[in-house]
Amino acid sequence: MKIALIYDWIATWGGAERVLLSLHEMFPKADWYTAYYDKKNAPWAEDFTIHTSFIQKIPINPYRIRWLTAPLFPFAFESFNFTNYDLVISCTSYFAKSVITRPETKHICYLLTPTRYLWKDPYIHNNFLMKSLLNPYIKYLKKWDYAASQRPDQYIAISETVKKRIKKYYHRDSEVIYPPFDITYWEKVKSEIQNANFQTNSKFEIESSKYYLMVSRLESYKNVDLVVSLFKQLNKKLIIIGTGSQENRLKSIASANITFFNRLSDQQLGQLYTHAQALIMPQEEDFGYTALEAQFFGCPVISYRKSGASESIIEDRTGIFFDQQKSDSLQKALAKYEDLAYTLHRSTLKDGLKNIERFSKERFKTEFMHSIASSTKL
Repeated sequence: MKIALIYDWIATWGGAERVLLSLHEMFPKADWYTAYYDKKNAPWAEDFTIHTSFIQKIPINPYRIRWLTAPLFPFAFESFNFTNYDLVISCTSYFAKSVITRPETKHICYLLTPTRYLWKDPYIHNNFLMKSLLNPYIKYLKKWDYAASQRPDQYIAISETVKKRIKKYYHRDSEVIYPPFDITYWEKVKSEIQNANFQTNSKFEIESSKYYLMVSRLESYKNVDLVVSLFKQLNKKLIIIGTGSQENRLKSIASANITFFNRLSDQQLGQLYTHAQALIMPQEEDFGYTALEAQFFGCPVISYRKSGASESIIEDRTGIFFDQQKSDSLQKALAKYEDLAYTLHRSTLKDGLKNIERFSKERFKTEFMHSIASSTKL
């Protein structure tokens, strides 16, 4: 079969991008299509055969000015020609599902979430002027996004949480195949950490004092500011790893007990997980890959309950939950954690690795290939 793989933009690194690497392993000869490709910030894709849209020609990085370039993305994906392909697989949380295929070409969408800023976490909610100006356009985009959501022949959701959103917003059924966690790779990383067999960043040092950890894109919908505000009051040590459009603002409101890192190696990240009190996840995650990373290194997770991360955390064994995205609710969870810290760390070390086996890369490949074979009658 001639296969095309589609992703919104190849320009950053995170849990979703780890999925792309697994898809590339499964379909090494497939062509990749994306709105634009940032070689500098996505070196992990250097082996991909990538076709970009006209957005690639914009002189300013379109990822950094997404609100200005958003109107162009529907046209970008609709402009691609898939006439010569037997199978199209889109992996997306935005526009890639909107590609147009011929009836004889099967289109399977692995959906990370329905377009977030339209349906779930509009970035303009707290800005009255922006909301007033953009509301008519958002309404138009919602209609377009719903119409585009009817184009894939089949949906696969990354979690039960996303499956419910697909039904709610797109009125489509889907099956759930959890994203892959590469246990073999992370075991190698752990071994390198234990043997100190890697180069550390000159600016990077493992903190000897007790600290909590956040690993997240620094975007408004991730609710990082909730944690920053609380830790300023509590004066507990917090390390935040990530980049995003909110980075400068978050640094400006942070206090001295809060440290920011970015562009760490997986070995450095693993060290931080190993020594952290707990990983904090205040956002409503679609799945929450970092929860798996933390459990692998024996780090308990403190997560917002209404989240895809709840599907991979064993309550009171590998993590605890809080019910509201408010300071007092998170503070109660921190207090509960500190009461259970010793027991929770022991149970995470004991149960975390076994729990993660449910999300192995081998399981993902088997389930994904079975789903494709069933739908394409291979």
